[in-house]
Parts: sequence; C-alpha cells; structure tokens
Amino acid sequence: MKILTQTKALADETRLRLLGVLARHELNVGEIVQVMGMGQSRISRHLKILMEAGLVSCQRHGLWVFYNAAASNGSRMLLSAVLDGLADLPEHRMDMDAAAHVLSERRRSTTRFFDEISSDWKRLSREMLGDFELGPAILGSLAASGRPAGTVVDLGCGPGLLLGHLAGAAGRVIGVDNSARMLDAAAKLLPEGPEVSLRIGDLEHLPLRDGEADAAIMSLVLHHLAAPQAGIAEMGRVVRHGGQAVLADFLLHDNETLRSRYGDRWLGFSPEDLRTWLERAGFQEVSCTRHPVNLGLTLMVITARREEFSV
Repeated sequence: MKILTQTKALADETRLRLLGVLARHELNVGEIVQVMGMGQSRISRHLKILMEAGLVSCQRHGLWVFYNAAASNGSRMLLSAVLDGLADLPEHRMDMDAAAHVLSERRRSTTRFFDEISSDWKRLSREMLGDFELGPAILGSLAASGRPAGTVVDLGCGPGLLLGHLAGAAGRVIGVDNSARMLDAAAKLLPEGPEVSLRIGDLEHLPLRDGEADAAIMSLVLHHLAAPQAGIAEMGRVVRHGGQAVLADFLLHDNETLRSRYGDRWLGFSPEDLRTWLERAGFQEVSCTRHPVNLGLTLMVITARREEFSV
C-alpha cells in the first residue's frame, strides 16, 4: 500500500528534515549535503527512499540533478501535515537557515562571476548567440502589442547593452542587476537623466514597487537564478495589470560548458515549465519563437501579457 510505504519513509528524522528543506527549495545533491552537514552517500540513500515513496521528485539538468518535494501525486495532504509538524521544531528552523545561507552563497558566487566578466560580456554573449540580434528581437516583441511601452525594466540588465536599445524606445527605462561592476559599465553606456534608472538588487527580491513597470524583460538571466520560479513571480509583482513581459532563455540542453564558462545553474528550460511559472505569476503567453544560435543552443523568446485587473 502506498500510504504504508510513505509512512515508513517518514519514520526517520533525517528524511523528515530533508522533506522539510525540499518543500521550500529545489536543490542539487551538493547543496543538500551542505545544508544537512552529512556525507553524500548518506544523503543519496535517504533521497532514494523518499523518491520511491513518491514524496520527492527530481529532474536532471546535464550532470546535475535537482530535487524537490513532490506534492502533486496524491501526497499533498500528507506533505502538508508533515510540514505543519516540522514548523516549530528548532532543527527545522536550523535547516531553513542553512538552506538560506547556501543559496545566498550561490548568489554571491554568481555576483562575483559577473563582476569578473563585466568588461568581457559582449564577447561572451556573441559566443553564445552568434549573429542573432537579441536586442532588436526583444524590441520587436514589445512593439508587437501596438501599445506605448511606458516604463520598461530590464531585469538582469548586465552592462546595459539592451537598455541602450530601450532608452530611445520607451518613456523610462530601469535596469536591475546584482553586480555593481555591471551597473558601472551600464552607467557609462547610457545617457544621464531622469528617464534612466539603475538599481542594484537580486531578481528574486526586486528593488521595485508593485506594478511600477509597464513592461519587464528578463533576457538570458533565468538560468542563473537559484529559484527561477521566484524570479518570474517577482516579475509578475512589478508589472502592472495589462502590462507585458518578454522572457528570453535557452531551451533545455546538455552543454555543460555553459556552467564552467558562463556560470549557468540551469541548462535551459522546457516551454511547459516557463508557461506554468508565467501563469502562476499572472501572465498569459502571447507568443513563443525559437531561434537556433551557437553551441548547439536554441533560444526561446516568449512574450506574455499580465492579466487585466478585475474587481
């Protein structure tokens, strides 16, 4: 019986703690080892038991495998009861703190990477995209709606290459990045004035007000985020009702060099996952185009519209 298998799987403190962590975060084995402070073989054994019980699922991205709690296979009520029981335990709070620390370190590592390559970003981008002109493609997606752009925010703006295109097409542009050196490079490229604003911040916690933007762009950024769903949710928060979003990222692939050379965490995404995350953030997909680029990659450019406000 399934319920017997699941209750046996939960009759262990380590597995309960693991489930509590994976209900909040999607992590690879190395990150789980850091959070739990245990050896990899021990962690792998417990993960196997939880997966066999249908309480944890995984997805492979190249050589990395990411795990999270499975709540859509009839186990939702059981998982909810377990999490309620864990909520007030000191051990669970310590695990949550450890997970937050691991992901914070991951973000800092990504920031350091982009600080180091800020002056070389244009060449590295060309290595990936070849002759494909991403800036004009995104501008075309914004213009396709036939509405004035108003305030456009570039989330993960890097050295401001896309902002340079946007500055002449939108009433106001805002660039957000977590790399100070990238923003310094953008400041040198862009014109000064109230129509241009550069802000430092993480994409999972944007330095923007609710509904501040008429349109948001997230270009070649999502695959760097520890929690891509959270990044899209934040994009939904800052785009006004009736506003639009353009998301550009790679289709699922297995090119590991993008981790070692370009600092990627995720090796692309499936269109279905991106569509689901956008819908949860309040967007409806308008179009999705695919463009073959360098390194055997396929770039997706997705245009979506934020649902109109309804009383």
